[in-house]
Amino acid sequence: MATRSGKTALVTGASVGIGRDLAELFARAGHDLVLVARNRGQLEDLAAKLRREHGVEAHVMSKDLSMPGAGQEIFDQVEAAGLSVEFLVNNAGFGTNGPFIDADVTAQLAMIQVNIAALTHLTRLFLPEMLKRRSGRIMNLASVASFVPGPWMAVYYATKAYVLSFSEALATELRGTGVTVTVVCPGPTATEFGSRAGFTTTKLMTNSMNSMRVAQIGYAAMMRGRRAVVTGWTNKILAFLPRFTPRFFAAAVTSRMNRNH
Repeated sequence: MATRSGKTALVTGASVGIGRDLAELFARAGHDLVLVARNRGQLEDLAAKLRREHGVEAHVMSKDLSMPGAGQEIFDQVEAAGLSVEFLVNNAGFGTNGPFIDADVTAQLAMIQVNIAALTHLTRLFLPEMLKRRSGRIMNLASVASFVPGPWMAVYYATKAYVLSFSEALATELRGTGVTVTVVCPGPTATEFGSRAGFTTTKLMTNSMNSMRVAQIGYAAMMRGRRAVVTGWTNKILAFLPRFTPRFFAAAVTSRMNRNH
């Protein structure tokens, strides 16, 4: 059982996949948790497991980040509980697959709210206290999708491009403050993301990385204060190649990868 560090990590999308694995890594290191996701039952089960196995405190907040007021509600509850967030992990996000013209517009706008607006809002809310104490680490989950246009997943790819650009810009602004920003760019990962997005049969999902391995790479990068990390050598190559190819060509290749067969 880990010795409690006295520091707290807030993880969104903590009920499954990479978020759940990140929560496990923070708990192993003795950090208390604020676990955020929609599914209260899954969060309660995870919180009980982390308390039992690692002796940490785990707070549960069942919130739907597609609702514009969710970020403020989370911040207010953290303040009311007297917690100080040392590690902010903006992991929650989702995607959909298919032609943009056929997509449910409500789902597309909810995706922008979760992947962009909620991430930005939570960062803005928790950053002032980090700056005040000159200590804090922020992790934002982007994707290898951040580097190229993504036909058949146009809005999702665009949201992840925002996360990468925002995170790298903020990391530069915060240089020398004691607060770091790390953007993590996984490739296809074995989580519920693919089934929810509806692209488990695409070429993109044929080489999925284990979610715990992604979490470990991201966690290590965050703790070292790295600015950005792409998980896996294949994904590093995929992220690097667009620098040397026309964007229309990159879009054509991505189109073949994303199309359901």
